[in-house]
Amino acid sequence: MKIEYRIYLGIGLFVSVLTVVYFFWAKEYGGATMFFGTAGLGIMPAMYMGWWHRRMKPRPEDTENATMAESKGAIGAFPSYTIWPFVLGMGAFMSALSLVFGEWTLVIGGALLIFGAR
Repeated sequence: MKIEYRIYLGIGLFVSVLTVVYFFWAKEYGGATMFFGTAGLGIMPAMYMGWWHRRMKPRPEDTENATMAESKGAIGAFPSYTIWPFVLGMGAFMSALSLVFGEWTLVIGGALLIFGAR
C-alpha cells in the first residue's frame, strides 16, 4: 500500500494548497468549503492506507526487485453478492427525503435502515 498511500496523500495535499489559495484569492466560503471536503477525500484514504502500510508485511508490488514468482498465489476471497448494502442506502435516501416530503417517508426509510443494518 506504499504507492497508493503516497498518491492519495499527494492529491490531498495538492487540493489543500488549492483550498488555501482559493479562500484567500476569491474570498468565497462555499467553494472553499467544497475544496476542503475534496482535500479530505484525498487525505482520509491516505491515512487509512498508511496505517495499513505500517502494519502489513511489504507486498511484492512495494519492492523494487520483485519477481513474477513472488506475486503468484491466491489473490484472496471476495464476498458473495448481497442486496443489503443497497437496502441500507435506500433507507438512508428515504430518510433524507423525509425533510422534503414529510414523515411518511421517514417511516419507510427507518424500516429499510433497520432491515439493511442487520
